[in-house]
Amino acid sequence: MPDPRELLQTAYREFNARAVDAVLACMHPDVVWPNGFEGGFVYGIEGVRDYWTRQWAILDPKVEPLSITQDSEGRWVVEVHQVVHDRAGNLLLDTTVHHAYRIENGRITRMDIE
Repeated sequence: MPDPRELLQTAYREFNARAVDAVLACMHPDVVWPNGFEGGFVYGIEGVRDYWTRQWAILDPKVEPLSITQDSEGRWVVEVHQVVHDRAGNLLLDTTVHHAYRIENGRITRMDIE
């Protein structure tokens, strides 16, 4: 079972490389994932795949973890530098956000944007 920090570092690296299958391999099949693009949540790895496919057709997000800590609730909280461009290369967002993860048996079961 991978260390949660290693699991999350891998997920961010593979997300930025657009290696969808490698990121989805870090997730539980019934993962709950925030839809930061359209609102609400998507469910299951196929829901995440469909969401990212729609998102990447319009946006080019890059996310770099700055720190990974465990909070008092047992969640893994990642401080993230997020930069988003549109497909024409125009900068839309350059900010720091926090992603909070639930990890069980070496797989991500839920992510929330805080």
